[in-house]
Amino acid sequence: MLNRREILSGLAAIPLLTRPTLAASVPYPLKFKTKSGQTLPPIGMGTWQTFDIDIDSAERRSRKAVLETFFAAGGGMIDSSPMYGRAEAVIGHLMEDLRSQVTEEQDAPNLFSTTKIWTPLTSYGPEQLMQSHKLWKEEVLDLVKVHNLLRWESHLERLRQAKSEGTVRYIGVTTSHGRRHDALERLMKTEAMDAVQFTYNIFDRQAEERLLPIAKEQGLTVIINRPFKAGQLFNRVAGKNLPEWAVSELDCQSWAEYFLKFIISHPAIDCAIPATTRPEHMAENMRAATGPKPSASMRDRMAKHFGSI
Repeated sequence: MLNRREILSGLAAIPLLTRPTLAASVPYPLKFKTKSGQTLPPIGMGTWQTFDIDIDSAERRSRKAVLETFFAAGGGMIDSSPMYGRAEAVIGHLMEDLRSQVTEEQDAPNLFSTTKIWTPLTSYGPEQLMQSHKLWKEEVLDLVKVHNLLRWESHLERLRQAKSEGTVRYIGVTTSHGRRHDALERLMKTEAMDAVQFTYNIFDRQAEERLLPIAKEQGLTVIINRPFKAGQLFNRVAGKNLPEWAVSELDCQSWAEYFLKFIISHPAIDCAIPATTRPEHMAENMRAATGPKPSASMRDRMAKHFGSI
């Protein structure tokens, strides 16, 4: 089993943004496409708590390395929110840096920008959306969601308008921490939108009973937050080796791959958005989109093994 340093070293040996994308490695059901027409890989990137930094601090270098690793491995979807402090501004600055480095022999970072409206004030929704365009440095935002269903009626209506105007490509709503599933279920059945985002992982599986079947029925793109349960899953398996069958049958080399493969192999799920501050962890995350895809019976085996730990 490779360790984090060996994985990172392998990635670093390949020129930035010239590797083939991971999207074609596994037949995952992906609905969204980037502006260039490429299908998004099923592993994206979250920015909660990880990109809320001073853009001029020493941390800038490590966050840029995280983005370089993400895009070099074919990454596309980056998720943020006004709730995440300085994260949107940091992403905008670092994307500007990465694009300035592109040469004729390299592809530009294939960003799929995803952010949210998060305010209890209906009147502030348009201004917040305008601010997100400015911070991301994107005239068109790919996906904008109403964060945690906060004042969703008015904000979703504003997003529909933005979509019709062409300044937002897709719209949706989010919840987190497994909350407000009843309200989300009603919205999924009655409101016109493109995507939903909620919590799901190998431990928190409440969404399997209601939300995931409805999303599949309604044709909604499903984005999963908290795939590692804010790091708690790693605490549970600390000091434990991967089961031999996960290595031999699924080509897993880390618990991160194990947890992410469990999520993105669900037929109703399109993308998981783990967050990290370390490029070697990003390399592990992106590797989850390669190799064998767990079957339904394998997913059950994975869940039972985790439950036995």
